[in-house]
Amino acid sequence: MAQVEATTERIIAADAETVFDTLADYSGTRGKLLPEHFSEYEVREGGDGEGTLVHWKLQATSKRVRDCLLEVSEPTDGQLVEKDRNSTMVTTWTVTPAGEGSSKAVVTTVWNGATGIGGFFERTFAPKGLARIYDAVLANLAAEVEKK
Repeated sequence: MAQVEATTERIIAADAETVFDTLADYSGTRGKLLPEHFSEYEVREGGDGEGTLVHWKLQATSKRVRDCLLEVSEPTDGQLVEKDRNSTMVTTWTVTPAGEGSSKAVVTTVWNGATGIGGFFERTFAPKGLARIYDAVLANLAAEVEKK
């Protein structure tokens, strides 16, 4: 199985701490940042960064729905890692300062892809689709923190 990766990033007009705290607030703001591709959002444990267990369904295409149960960790400052208990999918959010009053938010998702012809199409199209979905999350995040 080949590893598949999707990455997107955005410069946000808010300090890194505010952006990170908003991303890590699973029991408050985080659910509001998710576009229509996400459903059945539910915090099952914790709710603020490290130690959170959160559930959602991610509908990447009209036929493809992933039931995700994510364990959240904070391995380093400014980083959230969401590991899916139901698959090999791992999403890493990294927020760093990007000049006066701005920050850079990067989201990278990796997973073990399918083999054969299905794997070829997955490696070709899934990263672009997932990057578009997470770009919408980053746009919602920017709108949320830039209004504060």
